[in-house]
Amino acid sequence: MSRTMSKKHLLAGLAAAGVLGVGIAAPTVAFAEDNTATPSPSASSSTDQGTDRQQQRADREADFAAALAKELGVPTDKVTAALEKLREQRKADRPERPSTEDRQAMLKERLDQAVKDGKLTQEQADAITKAAEAGVFPGPGGRGHHGPEGTTDK
Repeated sequence: MSRTMSKKHLLAGLAAAGVLGVGIAAPTVAFAEDNTATPSPSASSSTDQGTDRQQQRADREADFAAALAKELGVPTDKVTAALEKLREQRKADRPERPSTEDRQAMLKERLDQAVKDGKLTQEQADAITKAAEAGVFPGPGGRGHHGPEGTTDK
């Protein structure tokens, strides 16, 4: 009897997971289908591209909120307010990112320690510092990656 009950529980759990998956996937798929057009590259400056990206992101977020509101059967402004509240809470929970100068100082400290420990030569450490300052390494401030507000740091 307990084996039959465990199968029932398993089937009920799988059914619930399927319903939840469809409930989450449906708005996401609908949202993705609305944004299938890819923007054509333009010769605008990086600040224009940053502004365009911010507008595109705001448009996608508004479309997502509308699709979610429709799926849940609640007003769009209520969903938008809830998403903004959660975004602010998440932002407050994250530690503030160190500045570029602080990151470079931390890198210098680590490189100095590596030279002291004999893991790098001073020439290697200098080359790494120069490469970091030139934006060769990926990450915030590195070439091809975006810093704050969607702008490209160079």
